[in-house]
Amino acid sequence: MRAKAKRSIHVAGVIDLAEAKLLIDCGIRYLGFPLVLDHHRQDLTTDAAAAIVSELGDHATLHGETSLEEIQLLGRKAPNLRIIKSLIVRGNNMATLIDEVQRYGPSVDSFITDTFDPVTGASGATGRVHDWEISRRLVESSTRPVILAGGLNAANVRRAIHAVRPAGVDVHTGIERHDGRKCHDSVCRFIEEAQAGFAEIESM
Repeated sequence: MRAKAKRSIHVAGVIDLAEAKLLIDCGIRYLGFPLVLDHHRQDLTTDAAAAIVSELGDHATLHGETSLEEIQLLGRKAPNLRIIKSLIVRGNNMATLIDEVQRYGPSVDSFITDTFDPVTGASGATGRVHDWEISRRLVESSTRPVILAGGLNAANVRRAIHAVRPAGVDVHTGIERHDGRKCHDSVCRFIEEAQAGFAEIESM
C-alpha cells in the first residue's frame, strides 16, 4: 500500500540563522543541517545547529549509516521527534534499499533518498541525480512517506516529481550561489516548480 502524505519541500545545508529565516520567509518549513560529514565541510557546528533548531522546531533527518538500534533508541528517548531516515542510492542497489524500507519502516516517520558519489565517496550533497526509477520503486514499496533528494534544482524538480511521485522533495546545492549561500530567487523558483509538479500529479 502506497503511503499518503501532505506534499512537502525540504532544504538542506542551512548555514546560519539568517539563512534559515530567509528560507522560512520563502515558505520552506523543513530545514536540514549536515553535521559530522566524512566527505564535505560541515556547514555549521553542532552547537550552532542546536541553537537554530531550538528556535525553529523539532524535525530530525538522520543521514547516513544509522543503525536500526540507534533509531529505535532515539525514538524511545525523544518520542515526539519525527525521524526521517536516508536511503542512499548506490548504482543499482534497489533490493538493498527495499529491504531497508521494510526493516526501518516501523521505527521512522519517513524516508529520504539521496545519491552516492563513487568519486568522492560522499552520500549526500553531491549535486548528482540518481536513477529516479529506483526512488519510484521505493515510494511504491514503502508504508512511510518517501522524500526525493539528489541533484534536484528548479530545472528538473517538476520532471522528478512526475517520475517518482514522492511525498516531498529536498534540495541543497541546487539552490546555492557559487559562495555556498542559498539564493533567494533560486529558492523561490524551486518552490514554484515543485508546487506545480505536485499539483499536476494530484490532478491526474
